[in-house]
Amino acid sequence: MIDIHCHILPGVDDGAKHMEDSVQMAKSAVSQGINTIIATPHHLNGSYDNYKEDILVAVDQLNDRLQAEAIPLTILPGQETRINGDMLDDLENGQLLPLNDTSGYLFVEFPSNHVPRYTKQLMFDLQLQGIKPIIVHPERNKELIENPNILYDLVSNGTLTQVTAASVAGRFGKKIKKFSLQLIEANLTHFIASDAHNITSRGFVMQEAHGVIKDNYGTSLVYWFMENAQCLVNGDHVVGDVPEKIKRKKIMGIF
Repeated sequence: MIDIHCHILPGVDDGAKHMEDSVQMAKSAVSQGINTIIATPHHLNGSYDNYKEDILVAVDQLNDRLQAEAIPLTILPGQETRINGDMLDDLENGQLLPLNDTSGYLFVEFPSNHVPRYTKQLMFDLQLQGIKPIIVHPERNKELIENPNILYDLVSNGTLTQVTAASVAGRFGKKIKKFSLQLIEANLTHFIASDAHNITSRGFVMQEAHGVIKDNYGTSLVYWFMENAQCLVNGDHVVGDVPEKIKRKKIMGIF
C-alpha cells in the first residue's frame, strides 16, 4: 500500500520531531500494510519553510536510516503546499516539489476556514502548465462543508482531491466523517491518505478507513483508491467517475 500524504520527515514541521520519531512512524506504517510513503512536509505554512532541495536531502537521510534498521519502507519526496498566488513562479524557480518529484501531481492546501477567490483560476493555470493539482483534506474545510458546490466545480474542471483516512474513520468527529463519505459517494475525491503526524494523536488509520469504505461501498472501491496512489507514484493519469453535486437534505421544508 502507498500512503501519499505523511509528515514523517524529522524536525521539519509539526510531524516527526526527530529521527527516532520517524523510525517509530515507519514501523507503525509497515504494521498497517504500507510499503511506500510520500513525505509531504508543509511548505510556507506558518513557521515552516520546506523547499524542494532540502526535502530531497531529508528523504535520502531517512531512507538510509530505514535501510540500516531493515524496515521495509520506502520514502519518496513530496510537499504540502499552502495555496498562494506565487505558486506558478515557485514551480518555475524550483521551490515547489511535486509528489515523487517527477509525477506531475502537486498538493494544494487551503486555509481551514475558506477557499481563496483566485482558487479556480490557479487550478486552471496549474493544469495548463502540466501540473495536476490535488486539494488535500477538503472534508475539513469550513467553506467547502457549507458549500460543497465549490468543490464540485473544481473537480469538474480537472482538479483532484485527497481525503484523510482519520476523517473517514470518524477521528475528526461525526460531521466530518459524514462529509467525507458524501465526497466519496459523489465522486468528489480520488485518494485516501493518512496525513499522519505521529503514532498517537495523528496516526495512520489506513486500515480502519479502508474498513469503513469496504463496509459502505465494497472492496472494489478500496482497491480503486489504492490503484490511484500507485498511478500517482508512476506518473500515470488518474481519472475518477463523473462528479456529482452533493444533495442537500431538507429539514422541515428548509434546505
